[in-house]
Amino acid sequence: MALAPDMRQIAPGVFGWLPQQSSTWGLANCGLITSQGEALLVDTPYTPALTDAFLDAARASAAPGTRLDRVAVTHANGDHTWGLQRLAEAEILATRAALEHQCLEPTPQQLQTLTRDTDPGQPLGWYFRQHFGKFDFTGIEVLPPTDTFSGRRDLVVGSIPVELHEVGPAHTVGDLIVHLPEQRIVFAGDIVFSGDHPSHWAGPLERVSDACSRILALDPEWIVPGHGPLMRPEDLKAYVDYLDDLADQAYLMHGQGRTAVEAARILIKEDRYTGLGLPERLAISLSTEYRHLDKDPAAPDLLELMDHAARIAWDRSSAEPPNV
Repeated sequence: MALAPDMRQIAPGVFGWLPQQSSTWGLANCGLITSQGEALLVDTPYTPALTDAFLDAARASAAPGTRLDRVAVTHANGDHTWGLQRLAEAEILATRAALEHQCLEPTPQQLQTLTRDTDPGQPLGWYFRQHFGKFDFTGIEVLPPTDTFSGRRDLVVGSIPVELHEVGPAHTVGDLIVHLPEQRIVFAGDIVFSGDHPSHWAGPLERVSDACSRILALDPEWIVPGHGPLMRPEDLKAYVDYLDDLADQAYLMHGQGRTAVEAARILIKEDRYTGLGLPERLAISLSTEYRHLDKDPAAPDLLELMDHAARIAWDRSSAEPPNV
């Protein structure tokens, strides 16, 4: 796919690889921290081709001879980890809980099938082609982390102190954030989305909101979200307000006996959250919230959640509505 992400220097030795496209899935932000010939990458892109572009930009930004041999994985979603095979000899740091979510996601081969072999005349097939058809998932090998931890892990990259804080379960069961205290920067992973509605798989929303509050308590100057433009603290505070309101709406409509999908459709019709892309994702985050309200211990069915979102997007498009 044609893409020219912006490798932006945020502070000396700290860079964000920022695909500036909104209202689409899969284009995740990544990071590079480098000092004195050492480096730490934050996540990798979705595919080997995108990862090659990221690594080329990282090598151009780092000092000559710097080895890209450590990666901090903010969570196990494929759009943040499936490029790891391009760094097969690297140390891959993640939370221990991240392994659990890695087992829930469709494999690259399954996602390729969903994108290429499903019926484009039905909501799910149409939606996967629209948002994932630009990616080539063939030949991807999913690598597990090589070093896991719980709680906190402190590192030093050259002269830059780095703190890894476990904040899951929130977006997924195994989230972490990367805090650079001297530079006042936090790589937030998918705890934070900028510009689009999030899709939270683990929840509850209160946990996501709490994780954002933990980020704010670190007093950052810049927050690198998992997707979308860089954020200032005031932007993150507005995102917390959104999460808290969405949790309140879920509680209200759950009490009224409405389904999560019905609740999502109502909020979209009201245009309650003006300006955010991919409103169909409300069906995912609300379904996650409903599982907690129902005290349902079952693991989420990610494909079912995607189908909920696809049907809403289909109905909002110019396509004929599906038979349900």
